[in-house]
Amino acid sequence: MKVITLQEAWEGKENCINCSIRDSALFSGLNICDFEFLHNPIDQFTLPAGSTLYHIANDANYLYTIRSGIIKLQQSLPDGNQRIVRLGFKADTIGLEALLEPGYNHDAVALSDIQVCRIPVPAVNELSNQNPELYKELISRWNMALNDADNWITKLSTGSVKQRMANLLLKLADKFDTNKCKLFSREDIGFILGVTTETASRTIAEFKRNNLLIKQGDEYIFDLKKIESIVRS
Repeated sequence: MKVITLQEAWEGKENCINCSIRDSALFSGLNICDFEFLHNPIDQFTLPAGSTLYHIANDANYLYTIRSGIIKLQQSLPDGNQRIVRLGFKADTIGLEALLEPGYNHDAVALSDIQVCRIPVPAVNELSNQNPELYKELISRWNMALNDADNWITKLSTGSVKQRMANLLLKLADKFDTNKCKLFSREDIGFILGVTTETASRTIAEFKRNNLLIKQGDEYIFDLKKIESIVRS
């Protein structure tokens, strides 16, 4: 773990000039004077796939900015199964509920190797009270999170399994700005789409047979036009 100050992050030290904290604008609207009275550190660290960043109902003392990788936000269902309710990608800020609530609303688990920055809630609260630009950015991020949750319910929890799978692939293509990426485990895809692991496996196999998914190394290429037609069907 590497510990740096908010000022170092803002100034671009420790490779932060190319980091999502700087470029994704959570702190980009600040001025150097905003840091003169702050001494709260930002922790930068890396976790391997499968690691838990925080558990539901843990004391919510931090926000997290994802520098690289993908994080799943999941909840346990009454039957003991899991449901992935949202994914966090590079430049996303997760754990925003920490600004209003004492505990987190989800388990945050790394779907891939991740790099994150952990930001103390008191520092964000103090800065947002003093700086209207940061306050507006936080409101914007709340709005994006709500929109993402709405889209998740609409596109990944309704319709046929094939349509849900197609929407997931389109979401990944949009996030990575490419028509290829690695797929998650069949179990995680089932948790995302709200279907069994077996159903997820059969659906992926069907997409591969129809050349909607073409294996290339450890990634898959998507036929975006055909996948979009499934969504419209």
